[in-house]
Amino acid sequence: MVFKSPLSANILDDLQAALAHGNVARRVDMLRKVTDLFIDHAPDYSAAQIAVFDDVFECLIEHLEAHTKALLAERLGAASSAPPRVLRNLAFDDRIEIAAPILSQSSQLDDPTLIENARTKSQGHLLAISTRKTLSGAVTEVLVERGDDSVVMSTVNNQGASFSERGYDRLVQRAGTSGGIAACVAVRPSVPRHHLLKLISQASASVRGRMASANPKLAEEIASAVQKATRQARSAPATMSDEAVISHELVRLLHKDGRLDENEVMKFAINEKFDETNAAVACLAHVPVSVVEAMMIEASNEGVLIISKVAGFSWPTVKAIIDMRQKLANQPLSENTSDRGTYERLRPSTAQQVLRFHRMQQATADTSVA
Repeated sequence: MVFKSPLSANILDDLQAALAHGNVARRVDMLRKVTDLFIDHAPDYSAAQIAVFDDVFECLIEHLEAHTKALLAERLGAASSAPPRVLRNLAFDDRIEIAAPILSQSSQLDDPTLIENARTKSQGHLLAISTRKTLSGAVTEVLVERGDDSVVMSTVNNQGASFSERGYDRLVQRAGTSGGIAACVAVRPSVPRHHLLKLISQASASVRGRMASANPKLAEEIASAVQKATRQARSAPATMSDEAVISHELVRLLHKDGRLDENEVMKFAINEKFDETNAAVACLAHVPVSVVEAMMIEASNEGVLIISKVAGFSWPTVKAIIDMRQKLANQPLSENTSDRGTYERLRPSTAQQVLRFHRMQQATADTSVA
């Protein structure tokens, strides 16, 4: 059904009288009528007709009290389509009771609008945005960057929220000092393993305790990590997601079938496949995956150079692995000139000796806290 005019002659007369008299009560009654008319037939209106409603709403809500605007926001926020200018007007209102229904519900707000709102408005506005049905990585980046702990926890608990690599990196930083945020991260199933490992390695003892309490799958290993060495916590099998387990198993099958070589390692690294790269390096270097993971998340590239030399990789493959680490850590890529010189001078026998010492240290740490 298509309407020739969204507003009848009688309603237009009433509208003109309400605006002319300037009576608040009359404006409120008129706003209710116009809202009912819009909501009842919203899917049938054309863009031009919706623009007419936009003009009418803007005239009516001027000088109205917050309670009335909040009621309008509740109705328009839940609508499948609504006049865009009045939506923005309500979403950017300083009073959160008016802005929240739009920010949390309206599907018409695009990412640039949500990001602008999140960068300029209050924590209440950010909290409302964090509860939306879906959130893009671009929006969650701002929420994690600007939001207080309650905003960040709400965002992490929202299963419809996506996170970019940069967003995850910032989230790990926030979680490292906040037990509440860390506990939320611990129970979120989609956190990439390299970020979870980094969080466990950097978190304080109390934060690890909160993570262990929050997630039974992590509890067995992390509950005692307050006293344990970070290296053991990083290699804990219980911290491994189902996706990581599957990735490791697939790589092991490739190796068993004789189809895993240096070229495959480079492909994994170039495509930023952290779990697959770790498993592939472990197979070709003949060491446990936990050893490779421990070296992968260290601050320097020394561990990568050692394990790569043991595996017999050429420099292009090593550089691809180092580049992957930098990309996943949201760091700018470097030429790695000094690393290349170190790698070319490093003897396989020396690398083997350093690796044996590294594994001995890890075993000692595990035994001392057992």
